[in-house]
Formats: sequence, C-alpha cells, structure tokens
Amino acid sequence: MNAFRTAVVALVLASLPLASPARAESPDRVLIFTKTAGFRHDAIPTAVATLKTLAADAGMVADHTEDAQAFTADNLARYRVVIFASTTGDVLDATQQAAMETFVREGGGFVGVHAAADTEYDWPWYGRLVGAYFRNHPPGLQSTHVQPERDGKPAGERWPVTDELYNYRANPRPWVRVVATVDEREYEGGQMGDDHPIAWCHAFDGGRSWYTGLGHDATVYDDANVIAHLRRGLAYAAGRADGC
Repeated sequence: MNAFRTAVVALVLASLPLASPARAESPDRVLIFTKTAGFRHDAIPTAVATLKTLAADAGMVADHTEDAQAFTADNLARYRVVIFASTTGDVLDATQQAAMETFVREGGGFVGVHAAADTEYDWPWYGRLVGAYFRNHPPGLQSTHVQPERDGKPAGERWPVTDELYNYRANPRPWVRVVATVDEREYEGGQMGDDHPIAWCHAFDGGRSWYTGLGHDATVYDDANVIAHLRRGLAYAAGRADGC
C-alpha cells in the first residue's frame, strides 16, 4: 500500500508544471530628465548617452524623457534614481513637484548635472535638494583643476578640466558634503573665493542627492576623470555606496 501511494504521489508531481527558477531581482531603473524652459545646452544628447552607458555598466536600466507628465507618484515609484541633466527654468508644475518630493521621501535618489542648479528657483524644496542655485558663470570655457575632497580634506590627485565653471548663489558647504572643488586662481571670473565647491552630496529628506557643476561642454564627457566622477555620483544616489 505504501509503495502504491508513493507511485501515485510521484505520478502527480510529474504531471505538475516545473517550478520556475527564482526570478532575478528587477534591475534598478534610472530616469534621465532633460526638459528645458530656459537656455538649452547643446551637450544634452551627449550627457544622456553617457548617463545611459554608466547606468547600463552598473546593471541599471535608464529611460530618458523631456515630458514632465512622467512625474507622477506611480511612475516615479518605478525608479531608483532621477537625474536632472542640464534642465533649466520652471520644468514641473505643482502636482509634478509633489510627486518628486514623495519620490525622494520614500528613499529615491537624485543626481543633478550642471544646469540642474539653474532650475526651479521658485521651488524651495528643490533648492535644498540640489544644494545650491546657479548665480552666474565666467564667459566661455575655461581651464582649471578639480580637487577631489573627502571629509573636508583633499583626497587624491587634482585633475584638469575645461568647462563652463558655475558660481553659485551660496556656498553649500554648511549643509552638504563637498566632494570636489575648483581652483579660482587658474581662471578668470570665479566669485566664490578660496573655497569653490563644484560637486557635493547629502542625505536629504529621506533620500540621497548628488550634484556636479561640470557637464556644460560635450567634450567633458570624454574625460575619464569626469566619467569616474559621474559613476560615483550615480552609485551614491542609487544607494550602492555610502560615500560619494
């Protein structure tokens, strides 16, 4: 009798569909947003292509949009990181802004590139998220050195860059973690003095924010130092690195 039951059980099990192997976790998704309501940077397509490559290299899936209607709570919940890549001006309405705030408060990550600091001046929460608003910039592209920084001290070798170098309305150092500065002694038009942050990060309102002022000129996206800089920022915003 026991043998009969064993045979029946085996027959039933054989007739069942094979169990699917455990599904791999869905990859983190990144939303790259490039809507402009002011100056439009020629480097935006290059920035998008570079950011998509960095996301793919990190095993993430990147989508690109200029449609502010993508900013709903349900849609943003699909993403781990939202990147504002040289956005300018007033790009989101009040409902879309509320969705972005919810996204961050629920642990989402933000990356701001270059003119992300020239965006949404009438949205104070965004100003705190990005860390500092754009003030002005010296004329043209100029060359200087970027000094990586950690815990308020130089960290690693300086590296050269030629780009449009923003001055900000306030030095963000009191409320962010500065990760790189530029040397105003090497170019004309700097207005922030001896301490000129150009990139920083901070935990903010439940999420993470990382910003770089670099990225105006398309050629900087060919610079290995800039690529590494952006890679670290993306990893931090995605919660894959404690440091930035």
